Amino acid sequence: MENKKGEIIIYKTKSGETKLEVNLQNETVWLTQKQIGQLFGIERSVITKHLNNVFKSRELNKNSVCAFFAHTAEDGKIYKTQFYNLDAVISVGYRANSRRATEFRIWATNTLREYLIKGYTINEKRLKEQKELKLAELEKVINLFQSARQSKLLDQSEADGLLQVITEYANSWILLQKYDETNIALKKTTAKEKSILDYAKATGAIVQLKNNLLKQKEATEIFGQERSHGLEAILGNLNQSFSGKALYPSIEQKAAHLLYFVIKDHPFVDGNKRIGSFLFIAYLAQNKYLLNKKGEKKINDNALVALALLVAQSNPKEKELMIALISNLL
Repeated sequence: MENKKGEIIIYKTKSGETKLEVNLQNETVWLTQKQIGQLFGIERSVITKHLNNVFKSRELNKNSVCAFFAHTAEDGKIYKTQFYNLDAVISVGYRANSRRATEFRIWATNTLREYLIKGYTINEKRLKEQKELKLAELEKVINLFQSARQSKLLDQSEADGLLQVITEYANSWILLQKYDETNIALKKTTAKEKSILDYAKATGAIVQLKNNLLKQKEATEIFGQERSHGLEAILGNLNQSFSGKALYPSIEQKAAHLLYFVIKDHPFVDGNKRIGSFLFIAYLAQNKYLLNKKGEKKINDNALVALALLVAQSNPKEKELMIALISNLL
């Protein structure tokens, strides 16, 4: 790369700008010892002493920060002159004892602090934008693959291969990423409720569940004992309406809230997670929404256990995030 010369403002002193004609090469600035002396207002011999100490202490490697360039001297002749790059200049600036060196250190420290703060903010924003862009691109690809499969543009062997894996699992990957970023949006109203889960149906189902668990010795007599009409209050809240419109208009929303409230509000003396999961399944089955088009459970047993534990351990402030997660899984 050819040497480039130019005038660059290194920093501003109280008395004005300090300008030097410098070499710009290999993405850094190169100054001679004389120029470094002019920059910091100190003698060349002091520069030499500081540079020797920098190299002696192995703060910098001399071979990495020094180079010989052609330089036109005051007599008009061109000589090979030793230059030092910006790393060496900064090291000297932090060692020198002069008014200009002090001003330089103040400027350098403030510049570094500003860069760290602003640079981090900019990079954080850029990373977020890139994530959102990649997420949108992935969603477009998924939709394209799904359309291709539905239109039978792909033969069976292709559908049974990699594309099928992508289309069936990518939505889960997207959902997990959105969950990590606490950026899951609640689905708009989709499946409308066909049958409500009223208090009588719920308590009857819980009695059957308790009897089965008692036979298997997986519960005690306190299992399912309601606290102060806790379940009745939860179901009443879920089934209420405002101005003729249901408060929770879709099956997904109501099912998600049912699971969440039974687990988090502890309406029973014992068995809240199991009963919440059981009522969640019962409500979906009652509305013929438990299975997907292939006849498989939309949320399998292991996933339901994981969800119940996740809800139980979640912070109440994360309620809307949990509701959105469950709704989207359905």
